[in-house]
Amino acid sequence: MYYFLSLIIIALLFVTAALLRKLYIAKFVKMSRVNKGDSILKNTWNRFDELLTSLINIHEIGIGNVGNIKKEEFYDIVLNSACELVGSKRGSLMIYDEDREELQIVKARGISEKVIKNTKLTSGRGIAGKAFQTGETIFVTNPAEHDQYAAYIGAKEQKEPFIAIPIKSNEKTFGVLNIHLSSDNKTFTDYDLKFLNLLASEASITIENIKLYESIENFYFEMVQTLARVIDAKDAYTGDHAGRARKKARMLAEGLSLPKQMIRYVEYAALLHDIGKIGIEGTILTKPGRLSAEEYMEIKKHPYIGYQILSPIKFLGPVAKMVLYHQEWYNGMGYPEGLKGEEIPVGARIVAIIDAWDAMTSDRPYRKALSYQQAISEIKKGSGTQFDPNVVEIFLKIQEAEGSKNASADDNSHADRKS
Repeated sequence: MYYFLSLIIIALLFVTAALLRKLYIAKFVKMSRVNKGDSILKNTWNRFDELLTSLINIHEIGIGNVGNIKKEEFYDIVLNSACELVGSKRGSLMIYDEDREELQIVKARGISEKVIKNTKLTSGRGIAGKAFQTGETIFVTNPAEHDQYAAYIGAKEQKEPFIAIPIKSNEKTFGVLNIHLSSDNKTFTDYDLKFLNLLASEASITIENIKLYESIENFYFEMVQTLARVIDAKDAYTGDHAGRARKKARMLAEGLSLPKQMIRYVEYAALLHDIGKIGIEGTILTKPGRLSAEEYMEIKKHPYIGYQILSPIKFLGPVAKMVLYHQEWYNGMGYPEGLKGEEIPVGARIVAIIDAWDAMTSDRPYRKALSYQQAISEIKKGSGTQFDPNVVEIFLKIQEAEGSKNASADDNSHADRKS
């Protein structure tokens, strides 16, 4: 479906380019008769080239890079492209928050922080709210004459004419692009309006794709959490192992300053790193004594089984690799492939340490949990051999911070009991 949509959009872009070029040439023929053709032709064609570049840029993000760009970055691209096209120094992009049922400024240019923070418009309220409600572009030549705009908090600093263009797709409006007229111009030209509407139309497709991507991502996250609960239910001794692992994994990933998307992948890997145990016999998982050599070989298969389960899901591709290698050792003595150091994905190195920590601090069929200090000692001992030293350093800082919080909470609780 997306492939055909891509072809259609690309075709429309080139058809639009061809049609506009014919219009411009016809217009320029007339203009040349009054000796203005050359300069106007150059100026307008340059602007058209900017438009086409912006459209293609936005289109490429919408088709191939939705998951690799933050919403805020894309909003910035849209607003800056619109302002540059018409030479405007002031503008804003508003997106409708369905939970709060109001339009909010998500990106602005030439507008004070106070106005950005305090501008919240319900559907139908204000010029932008009206454009959102009707789905129609509204051009305001004299904002001061509009009662609704006069009540707007930014009316005092934004007195110039402006245009409010709804961002919509499939008749559903989910935002408004507001572009103010430059002080150098008296009005928007027909080409300005065409340029801005084309830009808004292309941006709407990408914004819709971003929203769809977020919905899919949320669905996957819910699915991952469900799978994690299935894993914990199969291995009764682990309890909420996956949930604890996820929390620590996120803290470690943030401590290592990993990109936002990578942090999410690490969370998924922490939740799913033991999914391969679904393929291991329950009698082995819950055996009260030590495992035999044959049983241990069966247990060692779970990273690869997990990889086979997750790898067909394109969205979870990076996660599958983390699951596959979470039993590798930093010195190359782990399994399944004996990877060493930086060869091991950073997500797998994170999961390795939190998996080991949880195993040491939880009761197992064959032994009782280690004490906190014993577990800390084992983690330090494994730095540079089993675990990545950098990950160990961050992990110990997190544990120290958590220990301080717990100690403070205990002190407060003790004080409350005494009082």
